[in-house]
Amino acid sequence: MPTMSPTRSVASAGLPRDLIADIEKAGYYPLLVADVVAAGLADQTLRAHLVHAETTLDGEHVRRHITVLGLTDTRLIIAHADDHTPSMDDPGPVGGSVATATTESIPLRGVRGVMLVHVVADPESYRAGQLGREITLTIGWGAVSRVDLLPAACADPSCEADHGYEGTVTGDDLTLRISADADGDQILHRAQAFAAALSAAIGH
Repeated sequence: MPTMSPTRSVASAGLPRDLIADIEKAGYYPLLVADVVAAGLADQTLRAHLVHAETTLDGEHVRRHITVLGLTDTRLIIAHADDHTPSMDDPGPVGGSVATATTESIPLRGVRGVMLVHVVADPESYRAGQLGREITLTIGWGAVSRVDLLPAACADPSCEADHGYEGTVTGDDLTLRISADADGDQILHRAQAFAAALSAAIGH
């Protein structure tokens, strides 16, 4: 696990204690992540937050990624940090690793929607108020769209004419999958609470 500098603590970033605790628990370069979030937050007061860390396997490489969402009275703050995979064109520093960190600030008036998908196992035994142990949180603000194109066809199976293409445009701004089994009950509950807070904020 990455270690913190002995001369500084995450608290020096000036973030709320519960957010600092979540960043430290995630364990991915907490000093870097805290500074990046603080830079994106600027002087605004944080109303709700969500910290989500994930580890994926990319061939022979293990890649770590952390996403921090912050909600203020006027903005949605999104911070990402992850491992940089060296390539032939960009090998990175000799003998060292590289992390990339990004922040994005979206005015709440620009957030177009919040979608929460609940995955419920054994729905026949569902009891009110449980809502399952896995969710997918999608936040759309129109920054990125994915276009899926397929060759168009007609109803005649013997037709060889070129009918062009048809497809769909799908918003693909931010999607997080949170599982109580993988991430813990606390992260799942915090994700649900953040989604509710963001939904209420953009509904005003």
